[in-house]
Amino acid sequence: MQSTKSRRKVAPSAAESADSAEKLDQLLLSSAICNGEDVGPFVRKVFTSGKPDTLLQHLRHFARSKESEIEEVCKAHYQDFILAVDDLRSLLSDVDSLKSSLYDSNTKLQSVGLPLLSSLDAFVEARNVSRNVNLALESVRNCIRLMELCSRSNYHLSSSNFYMALKCVDTIESEFLDKTPSSTLKRMLEKKIPEIRWHIERKVSKEFGDWLVEIRVVSRNLGQLAIGQASSARQREEDLRIKQRQAEEQSRLSLRDCVYALEEEDEDGLGGGVGDDINGGSGFPGVDLTPLYRAYHIHQTLGLEDRFKQYYFENRKLQLTSDFQVSSMTPFLESHQTFFAQIAGFFIVEDRIVRTGGGLISKLEVENLWETAVSKMCSVLEDQFSRMQTANHLLLIKDYVSLLGVTLRRYGYLVDPLLDVLSKHRDKYHELLLSDCRKQIAEALSADKFDQMLMKKEYEYSMNVLSFQIQTSDIIPAFPYVAPFSSTVPDCCRIVRSFIEDSVSFMSYGGQLDFFEVVKKYLDRLLSEALDGALLKLINTSIHGVSQAMQVAANMAVMERACDFFFRHAAQLSGIPLRMVERGRRHFPLCKARDAAEEILSGLLKQKVDGFMTLIENVNWMADEPLPNGNEYVNEVVIYLETLVSTAQQILPPHVLKRVLQDVLSHISEKIVGALLGDAVKRFTVHAIMSIDVDVRLLESFADNQAPLLSDEEANQLKTALAELRQLINLLLSNHPENFLNPVIRERSYNTLDYRKVVAISEKLRDPSERLFGTFGSRGGRQNPKKKSLDALIKRLKDVN
Repeated sequence: MQSTKSRRKVAPSAAESADSAEKLDQLLLSSAICNGEDVGPFVRKVFTSGKPDTLLQHLRHFARSKESEIEEVCKAHYQDFILAVDDLRSLLSDVDSLKSSLYDSNTKLQSVGLPLLSSLDAFVEARNVSRNVNLALESVRNCIRLMELCSRSNYHLSSSNFYMALKCVDTIESEFLDKTPSSTLKRMLEKKIPEIRWHIERKVSKEFGDWLVEIRVVSRNLGQLAIGQASSARQREEDLRIKQRQAEEQSRLSLRDCVYALEEEDEDGLGGGVGDDINGGSGFPGVDLTPLYRAYHIHQTLGLEDRFKQYYFENRKLQLTSDFQVSSMTPFLESHQTFFAQIAGFFIVEDRIVRTGGGLISKLEVENLWETAVSKMCSVLEDQFSRMQTANHLLLIKDYVSLLGVTLRRYGYLVDPLLDVLSKHRDKYHELLLSDCRKQIAEALSADKFDQMLMKKEYEYSMNVLSFQIQTSDIIPAFPYVAPFSSTVPDCCRIVRSFIEDSVSFMSYGGQLDFFEVVKKYLDRLLSEALDGALLKLINTSIHGVSQAMQVAANMAVMERACDFFFRHAAQLSGIPLRMVERGRRHFPLCKARDAAEEILSGLLKQKVDGFMTLIENVNWMADEPLPNGNEYVNEVVIYLETLVSTAQQILPPHVLKRVLQDVLSHISEKIVGALLGDAVKRFTVHAIMSIDVDVRLLESFADNQAPLLSDEEANQLKTALAELRQLINLLLSNHPENFLNPVIRERSYNTLDYRKVVAISEKLRDPSERLFGTFGSRGGRQNPKKKSLDALIKRLKDVN
């Protein structure tokens, strides 16, 4: 207590000695401590000012102030504390009794709990043993499962079931490797698992490599089969078109008793594509994608999917590049099918892999490969086509390329560049084809004997006549049958028909739908240049007799019908309606050869007639009486012409015979008029003219006698060939020759006469001798009116001249 009082006295003396600033700091410090605030700023401040003692003094002062407060509080509660101690002392006896009671209870508890503790220790020990046993059993079970997985993995490896082996290895690695109690076993597993995976990868890669080697052969066979199926489908379409054309032809000919039904056979296996038979296994003989898909699946399982995709793409690209190689040792004609079939099979397989490979190769990658392949194939075709000089070789390759296009278009590949290459060489093909046909035509014409063709059997008639529609009647003749044409006609028809079929075959399936105009253009060239030129050459160099010339003229008449068939046949093969062809029918393309044949026949006949016309020199121009049966020369001519007609009507069509006879009769007319104009005839009598009139009547009678062969109009046209001679005779025998000066009468009755010829010939009739003009009057007598009129006519005509 005394110490407390002394402390209270010290504090006021310290406060009185502090100045007002220290008091303020002291108050602020006390306030901060009471409020639980941070005294850090005060500490920094005093250290900054270099007066830490002042702070210590303030803190001591604050502690002393609080001690006085504590003392006051203790004084206030002192009495209560004393009372509490007294209460505690009064409880001491109760505590002793409680302690004795607790000791007794503890003694009893110890005596009772000792057996329980022993049981508890036994239980704990048993539980630890059980736990250890369970751990051992769990380890044994894990080892058993691990061994089972290892055994199963070995079994799958030995069975080449690599995917299941990998699944077992993955299970071992993920579920058992960390739980393996044996460190030795764990190290063994850590070593063997990568080895197993590497072994599986190596085995699968080897199988995949073998598959890459095998798929090249399989692709070639697959391509050949696919293109073969396309060829079969095309052939069925062609057969259907042939049936349709036959039906249209029957309909056009109005044969209502013939009914054609077009049926299309649906054969199993021909409707689907080859690619539809290829699956992940071996759905198609020889094609098995299982090694590929297994390798891809295994690499996916190994986490090497991207690497395998790249490896697969690079190897297939190398294979395709190898397929592009064209052997220089083997002609392309022999190797082109293998070349294109290999590429077709490659892309058929790739199409299937795109659709079923699960992303092994993308559609874009296949399209890039296809663009490369198309570019290379176009380059090869350009190079090979530029070297070929045989049309048939081009056609064979073109057909196979078009079948390749049809096959691969079904799988979605763009084949237009290939078709463009074919179209680009269209002109070269046709030029080569024309060259080949020229040679064949020349050989066929050179072998012609100019004899009528003999057919002993109906099949010969069908093959040589009906197949070219050159028959003149639908009635089958009796056999043996002698045709009006020689063997050249069917031979040339076969050449032209083959040209049409080859041309259509080249133009078909080439990307151009309407190609009839192209075929017709080259057909025109074949007929008008090659065939017409060869026939002209034959006519100009090899015809030496009437029979030969007549046979060639007959052949040309048959060829005219054949040309109509050629254009119809070309239209049918091109899919053009026949009515359009008939509507746009053109001129006869062999007109030069036809005209030349008729011209040379007429020329030879004129030479024969000229031989008989030499007898005109024996005519008595000063005859006193007319000959009732005509002159000798005309009888010979008529006999020859009648003999000629009897022979010619067997082979020559009436219109050709008419043109030839008309030309010959016109020549006879010119020869007789020329004889009257010639210097050999100085003068002639009216009786001589009357005999010539009889000659003309005999010729006109011959023309009239041809009416059974010709129409009345054509028979009259034959007589027009004698018009000049007839009009001249009529004028000389007319009682009013001055009518020649009348324009109307002249136009009607003398329109073919030249007034100069009339003057020259009339002057020969106007002879001063009475013997010459005895019929006009006598000398010194009255002048004959007819003679007077003729003299006036001659004078007037001379004045006009």
